[in-house]
Amino acid sequence: MSTTTVQKTATKEGEDWQPLIITFCCNWCSYAGADLAGVSRLQMPTNFRVIRTMCSARVDPEFVLRAFSKGADGVLVLGCHPADCHYIGGNYRTRRRIALLRMLLEQYGFDPDRLKLEWVSASEGPKFQQTITDFVKEIKEIGPNPLKEDQVEEH
Repeated sequence: MSTTTVQKTATKEGEDWQPLIITFCCNWCSYAGADLAGVSRLQMPTNFRVIRTMCSARVDPEFVLRAFSKGADGVLVLGCHPADCHYIGGNYRTRRRIALLRMLLEQYGFDPDRLKLEWVSASEGPKFQQTITDFVKEIKEIGPNPLKEDQVEEH
């Protein structure tokens, strides 16, 4: 997303603010769950972007921090259910990594609720839809990413 898009989103007054959610989906489960939600025509917000990864463990903390620094209002990491990971224990590493990353965000004054980890299997299209819908609602309650305001002031 370009900086000008962030500026337009952050500076329009009187409009209903819509958060931008970056969603990292593992290839084997949650990406297929997202596909099932789509082909089932389940209704959900459209203000999320999916980034497909081979495993939730491949989501580097730097990717999450970069998403926030580029203006994402929330980051959602979706992976296989524990004990169902195609890479044996990838989702266990993800769980520990996300817990540490949430503590890091909080230490720097950033609301850790902007980062969420959820398990969604390939057959759980409705769960994917509900997860997206609930997370967008949570982020709307929290409000815009405070870094967006800094970006608007710089330009």
